[in-house]
Amino acid sequence: MNQVSSQGPDDRETLAEPSAVHMVSDDSSTSSKLERDESAPSDILEDNASLSLDEKAISWEDFQNDVVSDKKHGRVVRNLRFKLLNVYRRLFSVVFITNMAIFIAFCVRGASVPKLGQIAIANIFVAILFRQEYVINALFMVLCSAPKSWPLWIRLKFCRVYSLPGGIHSGAGVSGVFWLILFSGQATRNFVEGGQISVPTLGITYSILLLLLVIVVTAYPAFRSRRHDSFECTHRFMGWIAVGLVWAQVVLLNNDFREHLSLAHSLRINPTFWLVVILTASIALPWVRLRKEPVQSEVLSSHAVRLYFKYDEPVPGSFFRISQAPLTEWHSFATIREPGKKGFSAIVSRAGDWTSEMIANPPSRIWVRGIPTTGVMRIVPLFRRVVVVATGSGIGPCAPHVFAKMSDIQLLWTAPNVRETFGDKLVDSILEASPSAVIYDTRKNGKPDMVKLVARLVKEFEAEAVCIISNPPLTRKVVYGMMSRGVPAFGAIWDS
Repeated sequence: MNQVSSQGPDDRETLAEPSAVHMVSDDSSTSSKLERDESAPSDILEDNASLSLDEKAISWEDFQNDVVSDKKHGRVVRNLRFKLLNVYRRLFSVVFITNMAIFIAFCVRGASVPKLGQIAIANIFVAILFRQEYVINALFMVLCSAPKSWPLWIRLKFCRVYSLPGGIHSGAGVSGVFWLILFSGQATRNFVEGGQISVPTLGITYSILLLLLVIVVTAYPAFRSRRHDSFECTHRFMGWIAVGLVWAQVVLLNNDFREHLSLAHSLRINPTFWLVVILTASIALPWVRLRKEPVQSEVLSSHAVRLYFKYDEPVPGSFFRISQAPLTEWHSFATIREPGKKGFSAIVSRAGDWTSEMIANPPSRIWVRGIPTTGVMRIVPLFRRVVVVATGSGIGPCAPHVFAKMSDIQLLWTAPNVRETFGDKLVDSILEASPSAVIYDTRKNGKPDMVKLVARLVKEFEAEAVCIISNPPLTRKVVYGMMSRGVPAFGAIWDS
């Protein structure tokens, strides 16, 4: 759903043919523009007459009659390409299929118990490493540094970086469980035949396998989306227990097979030992940086609060995690950094009990873990001209790019009662940084056909791509609507 299109810029020429009525310009009022269109219904005139001129309100009549181009390719091909086999799943498949090919070869030819243990640990090592904050930031920093002068098709390939950590993490994690199953079988056979495997080693092996099976099952997207808190706790606490047991297993397995070597020497020359050292450090590092940071709060409305921090200055496209109970739950929010100002801010909007409490009783200090980590919106600077779409509090990840002005951006922000919800300060700062920004009030104008509206902006702005931050259904709809018509489009993939 969130993968890169292979179509070039020319494919967008027939995307949408604008109707006779266009968006309101900066120097004209909404009412006078509509008055010149004698066919405009009177209720449209009344609704738009009260809208702020700065917010460039768009009437539904402006774009509903646009003729959007047909989708490219047949239905089966485009659904296979843009839905079933998105980049995330392709990466997962490459990692998993490669592992399974080697897995089958080992099943046929046979392998020693220590060798199977090394492969299982190697996969778990890769899975953990690609969730490490410094590794993720390094990947984005390297691949998002490509000059805008490079051909678009090359830059589009680099955009796939945002699916890279999740695809490899899940592919290696699931593969590691399969290897552990084979390892457990071989270890059991070795024990039954009177081999070197000891009872403690075998018992710990099955304990690790049970824990990892539970982690993999609860990480399945359908379960994870419905019971995210349970998924998070399972991943964290069972993961920690599993790491502790892996340490015990490595020591016991080395002791079982060390022969004439001392245990210390056997561990020192064993690659598995060093992989476990690094993966343990990767897990521990964000928690080593657990601390309470001072925060200043600005309640924007009964729906949102803006939190201000001064401990870091993250790059646009970053998010960070905060908590009031660090062992049980964490919440991620986009960082908003404004050039020339120290620190950054974040918008917390009402989405449940935790966020409601944050708005009602803003804290003066709050727990922070690790460092700000880059995500999908980090790819925006790869494009010369890009349409950035935000709905509601999705403006949080988008605003830093508007302020930074590293690319030419056409912003589309849809939300109900924009100023009442998010405050004049934020809205005015966005309009000051991007006077052409389109702010669509859904409370006054109703929910628009986002595919048609985005298609209009892509054509008029001559954008190279679309980046959207919204809820999952709308993100998938817009991304598919653009990709299937030859426009590169990107959105969050909710893989964590």
